[in-house]
Amino acid sequence: MRRFWTKAEAGPVEPGGFGVLLDGKPMRLPSGRMLAVGALALAEALAAEWQAAGGERGREFSLESLPLTRLVGTALDRIAPDPQQAVAAVARYGETDLLCYRADSPPALAARQQAAWQPLLDWAAFALDAPLRVTAGVVAVEQERRSLEALARAVAAHDPIELAALGEIVQSTGSLVLGLAVSHGRIGAHEAHDLATLDERFQAEEWGEDAEAEARLARIRADIEAAARLISFARAGAA
Repeated sequence: MRRFWTKAEAGPVEPGGFGVLLDGKPMRLPSGRMLAVGALALAEALAAEWQAAGGERGREFSLESLPLTRLVGTALDRIAPDPQQAVAAVARYGETDLLCYRADSPPALAARQQAAWQPLLDWAAFALDAPLRVTAGVVAVEQERRSLEALARAVAAHDPIELAALGEIVQSTGSLVLGLAVSHGRIGAHEAHDLATLDERFQAEEWGEDAEAEARLARIRADIEAAARLISFARAGAA
């Protein structure tokens, strides 16, 4: 994509809320819907992305430089019209949550998973009323319906923008529990990334780092951090 504007700034838009003004003109989403959010701070963060994109008028940029805008666009265009569909898709991760699948060998990895992951499962059991079963290896374990229903209720408590951010974290980590833990303030984005990539980091310690793998993990970290920032902006605007 090529930058066609000089100045991006936040401002009020019709019929209400705050949006991104590109050289004074309010920005619209691919659907034609006005990009409008309720929190000025979030609109300012979105505008900052657009002001930085490409560096100057006429320069090329990619959507990777607009992570907050991408998530907000997903929330407004795809989630807001039918939130239940998104709730179901995100909640489904609870059926095969990463934290429930442990290594049976080597013992050192299994012990590290137990020490790092079990406290989050304990948190889900007590805070969300969603105890989850754990298994070793790749054999699927069936979770209790009441636990999955409790997780679905926790997901449904998010508004569309929060839900888009939660979905990003869950998809990036492979864990609904980690996503909800970030959303509830139980852990931060960095800890969620470290917990989700525990196996990869263990392998790197054993066999050495791989540049391609490190780049992939860095992208995952950036996605989680952007989503966590969006949740913070959304919650601050609702306060």
